[in-house]
Amino acid sequence: MKSRSESLIRLKKFQVDEKRRQVAQIELMVADFERMASELDQQIDIEHQKTGISDMAHFAYSTFAKAAITRRDNLLASANDMRQKLEAAQDALAEALEDLKKVELLDQREHRRELAAEAKIEQEEYDEIARIRHMR
Repeated sequence: MKSRSESLIRLKKFQVDEKRRQVAQIELMVADFERMASELDQQIDIEHQKTGISDMAHFAYSTFAKAAITRRDNLLASANDMRQKLEAAQDALAEALEDLKKVELLDQREHRRELAAEAKIEQEEYDEIARIRHMR
């Protein structure tokens, strides 16, 4: 019985670790997307200063700036999508942690029951020894 509960605990810990890795990976992706979008914003500002044109409707607006804006918007959209995935991954992590805690609590209860049963058997043996000595 003990090996099964230990195996289940190891499995739950593995699942928690895997969920933590997923959360960390998604957080890293969101940060990377936001960093790249910020760098594109800086490049767009530099291009605006260089050309002196910041109105996208202007006929001579920089094609580089247009492309950078499109890339930046795509990165920000991806970051928003990843934030939703991050939320789901954080929920899955919380659920995995709850499952692990439940399994650990059940294991602790089982262990206490086993100790109580052993103590009861030991006490019965002592009682039997005392009864035998008393009868002599």
